[in-house]
Amino acid sequence: MFDFHWPWMGLLLLLPLLARWFWPLPADKAVEQLEGQRTVLLHPALTHLREAFPVRRPGTPLGSRVQRILMGLLWLSLVLALMQPQWLEKHTEIKTEGYDLMLTVDASHSMDALDFTVDGRQVSRMSVVKGVMGKFIENRKGDRVGLTIFGNQAYVLAPLTLDREAVRNLLDGVVPSIAGQGTAMGDAIALGVKKLRERPEGSRVLVLIADGESTSGIIPPTEAARLATVEGVRIYSIGVGSNQEQVPIVENNQLVYRDDLGFDEEVMRQVAEITGGAYFRATNTRALEEIYRRIDELEKSEVEARSVLIPRPLYRWPLAVALVCLLTLGLLPEGQLRALRRRSHA
Repeated sequence: MFDFHWPWMGLLLLLPLLARWFWPLPADKAVEQLEGQRTVLLHPALTHLREAFPVRRPGTPLGSRVQRILMGLLWLSLVLALMQPQWLEKHTEIKTEGYDLMLTVDASHSMDALDFTVDGRQVSRMSVVKGVMGKFIENRKGDRVGLTIFGNQAYVLAPLTLDREAVRNLLDGVVPSIAGQGTAMGDAIALGVKKLRERPEGSRVLVLIADGESTSGIIPPTEAARLATVEGVRIYSIGVGSNQEQVPIVENNQLVYRDDLGFDEEVMRQVAEITGGAYFRATNTRALEEIYRRIDELEKSEVEARSVLIPRPLYRWPLAVALVCLLTLGLLPEGQLRALRRRSHA
């Protein structure tokens, strides 16, 4: 949308008319000025000079008309620049009173375990988590969502943002062992708390999805949970896995069964209880979906959108037109004569 920041400066357009109305140029003085512009050149071959250098004599009607047009355009451009023309671009600012959710996902090697079944087909823990987490992210309208993954170390893939589609795309690209073979659960919790503590109190929620075994990292999970309590962060922990004694997993392009892919359920429960959150056990796909449905019911949010107009200044264009008019006036014969007179007086 086009607009002027100082539209009242347009009154300056009337200034030349007022000046001519209150201070008209006397006719006899104008004649004297025209007479003063006449130059007598005594030369024996004046006719040949005129033929060799054909120029329009200053003060001709056409030259005066062009000069007036350029002067008027120059003044108009300067006044338009003073009015500060601008293009207003609409920008929607969203003020949310919802929650800040940091999703902390285990990306260790154990997430490759095939202990879930979908439509009679075995799928990995990571595949199920992606499908359910994707739906969860879509339903968090108005909330800021971030994504942290952890293996041997913890990494922030997405800071807290309202762009849920970007977070989901990043989650879809996560593969097991991308952050290492280990499970630094405590470090991941501490990293999520660090990002959440910058947000307002009462809206900080960390959703921890892991198999419960902390095998790497510097900070123990329970110590990280106490840190979360100090910073006012609630943790909902979800233990991903099944009760099978022998868990199938693909290793070196071969399907093998291992009995060490369970999880420490007690640690996951302690982490949630310390922060005042809740612990859930995901034994199948339907249970995991139920867990996210319950969390979604607990964390309601309201959104308030406000649109603002961001101005983009356009004064450079009328200033450029004014500069062109000024240069053109200087190139006209009348302008050149005035320049020569100034030099002669100097």
